Amino acid sequence: MDEWSGWIEQAKDGDAAAWQTMVRQYSGMAFAVAYERLGDAYLAEDVMQEAFTEAFRGLDRLSEPEAFPGWLRTIVRRKAGRLSKSAQAAAVPLAEPENRLSETGIDTAVVAEQRESRRRLYESVEALPEKLRLPVRLFYLEGYAVREIASFLNISESALKKRLFDARIRLRSALHVSDFFTAFRDLHEGGKHMLHIVNGDHTAELLHQAGIEGEVLVWRELYPFGPVFADMDEASARFARAEILERELGIPRTLYLDGCSEQERRLRELERFEEAVLWFEHDLFDQTMLALLLDRIGRMQRGRTRISLLCIGEFPGIEIFHGLGQLKPEQLRTLSGTWQPVGEAQFALASRFWAAYSSPDPQEHVRFFAADSEALPFARAAFEAHLARLPSVSDGLGSIQRAALEAAASGAAAPRELFRLAADKLVALGLGDLEFWRHLERMAAGPSPLLRLSGDAAFPKYGLSPPDFGNARFEPSPLGRQILAGKAAAPADAGAFAEWAGGLRLAGTGAPRWDARDKRVRLPGAE
Repeated sequence: MDEWSGWIEQAKDGDAAAWQTMVRQYSGMAFAVAYERLGDAYLAEDVMQEAFTEAFRGLDRLSEPEAFPGWLRTIVRRKAGRLSKSAQAAAVPLAEPENRLSETGIDTAVVAEQRESRRRLYESVEALPEKLRLPVRLFYLEGYAVREIASFLNISESALKKRLFDARIRLRSALHVSDFFTAFRDLHEGGKHMLHIVNGDHTAELLHQAGIEGEVLVWRELYPFGPVFADMDEASARFARAEILERELGIPRTLYLDGCSEQERRLRELERFEEAVLWFEHDLFDQTMLALLLDRIGRMQRGRTRISLLCIGEFPGIEIFHGLGQLKPEQLRTLSGTWQPVGEAQFALASRFWAAYSSPDPQEHVRFFAADSEALPFARAAFEAHLARLPSVSDGLGSIQRAALEAAASGAAAPRELFRLAADKLVALGLGDLEFWRHLERMAAGPSPLLRLSGDAAFPKYGLSPPDFGNARFEPSPLGRQILAGKAAAPADAGAFAEWAGGLRLAGTGAPRWDARDKRVRLPGAE
């Protein structure tokens, strides 16, 4: 509860935004307790509203902020108890008028099967003892974390886990399913009120192949390449980025700008959904995207839409895990329903991540890297991978240049082989091939090339794959070999670096450098 103590204290001082944060956090729990007692959704809503009103008026009497969940639960149960004596509980209908179904062209046989599955699910949950029923609703239906539910119910986390385990055993037997978690998510409205946000078209297609219900929003961006800005919605920022992506990678600026407008339009419709799930991975490519999205969603009016996150860095049986795109549909399906709710700690850390990553001040990057980032477990490693792209204080190479040189020195000469070796070594970056080709092109050009290119092949750009590029061959230049042997350092005019790394400008002699030993960013001429 420590992370919520500050919000409660601010609410006591009259901070309306802080109180709204508390209401969003606990409204699902309060409703579940009221519904548990009354069995009527409308009455439960009324009780929840009255309970929050009473709680707000009595905040000054709450001396210990960590007691808020249990105190609120007591208020809800008392009000629901009074109402249940004078009101007849009504059942919430599960069915829809048949004429409406026929008008929409929906297969009524399929709908009937779904209704029957939901009916069995709800009846099975209702048949659980009270001490199991409420934890199941809060964890599976409302999406709260174990720690939050345990605090609200005033029991230990181990006791809560035991109740959830006992409930799964009973429900698995009643429903005749092997994976209750997935069954519950699938049967709860079939996922039709869910939005899945993913990082690429291939992952989106995998979700469809896996039969995971809901709408999919593909967020198409590559924030590790080109300049980024604190406010990516500003027209000047968007146009500056569009110009550089077109020049460097060949992405048409109109395509980029139109794509930005469309995906942002869809994101603004978040309130249409009961839940939005972000599917992301551990690397810099995904973590930058995740940070921007959580920062933006955290500042949006999203009503009662639950925000959940699935973020992984490994998968059983895959030795080098690059991302969700490696999985087969049946493997991806095993992840369905394992996402966790996003809380204020995650929203706040994501905002700090993006503010630091987009900052032109090197010290802002270092401060974020040194700070606590436990709320998003992959953030720190991804941020270190970002900083390691800077020219090193030891030899002037960044991690991408070093990986490419070492791969070429090992005997790999073909572009695809170089990319495979570099990508496997730089898993924390999430390096894309289009970006990598541009790095190779820079390394083979300029007054002090690091690579020597055999042949006269053109480098690929967006939508353009020259057929002769696969026949190109790379090897370290004499300077590149000297650097690898520790006998020289890459000069500032090598031209091997992209112009930007996040908000940091890498072009020119004044570029910041990364000290891997001390985990610090240093400026030329500084101690």
